[in-house]
Amino acid sequence: MASRARAPFQLIATLFVALLATCHAGSIAVYWGQNDGEASLAETCASGNYEFVIVAFLRKFGKGQNPQLDLASHCHLSSGGCRGQSKDINACQRRGVKVLLSIGGGDGSYGLTSPGDASQVAMYLWNNYLGGTSSSRPLGDAVFDGIDFDIELGSTRFWNNLAMDLKNLGRNGGKTVLLSAAPQCPFPDEWDGDAINTGLFDYVWVQFYNNKNCQFSAGREAFMDAWKKWESVPAGKIFLGLPASSKGAADTGFIPAGELTASVLPLIKGSPKYGGVMLWSKFYDDRSGYSSAIKSHV
Repeated sequence: MASRARAPFQLIATLFVALLATCHAGSIAVYWGQNDGEASLAETCASGNYEFVIVAFLRKFGKGQNPQLDLASHCHLSSGGCRGQSKDINACQRRGVKVLLSIGGGDGSYGLTSPGDASQVAMYLWNNYLGGTSSSRPLGDAVFDGIDFDIELGSTRFWNNLAMDLKNLGRNGGKTVLLSAAPQCPFPDEWDGDAINTGLFDYVWVQFYNNKNCQFSAGREAFMDAWKKWESVPAGKIFLGLPASSKGAADTGFIPAGELTASVLPLIKGSPKYGGVMLWSKFYDDRSGYSSAIKSHV
């Protein structure tokens, strides 16, 4: 009789634990487009490993320049060959994968000189990659789910204006524009900080790599101090950004999959703002299998 009485309680407890785990279940975001020899965009989404794919990069824009997209050898803009990516973007979205366009990157020619410049860039992005219309959409008719700010050089000003303009264009055009940012883990970020503080960003994937003072190898205390600071920003979800391989993806900051799942994720998954893990990049993940190794734990 005693064992029978305990059975319903044990069942309820098991269901509660499962529900709690589900509430804090995270997603994996991955950058795609910067390396020859990585899987196609459609193959990336078909793997089932990622909830977000960030197409990188629009490396040239602002300051009166003609914007320029760089997707390595995936396609060639000059011949119009990149318009074929529209089919892959649509295929990803049918699977429920959010596809964002990343602007900036670690090298390139970009920046904003004024609020007016930010408005012009926002209108260009809206008409060529989001819900607007243009006769010269580089990737065809597919509509990205949003824009990712990976700002790592140049002027630190007016990125907040760009964020506000993009959100307003979406509202006025009846199309939600997701915003994400990829700041470095030292807090606050020199370039993305003001934009993130607008409260308009849905996702912030913090680069906890190539930053020896705040990545996990700096020690638990330094890592958690940085994580808690990023938790304080007025954004939707915070992601732990990591290199997907120990070989070539980053100079420092790689965490072996077993260590990540056993020692790192348990420290941060209890946060209501925890969103999951961001990986740089699909090319390296193809070779390491990192996302497959961590997916059930994220």
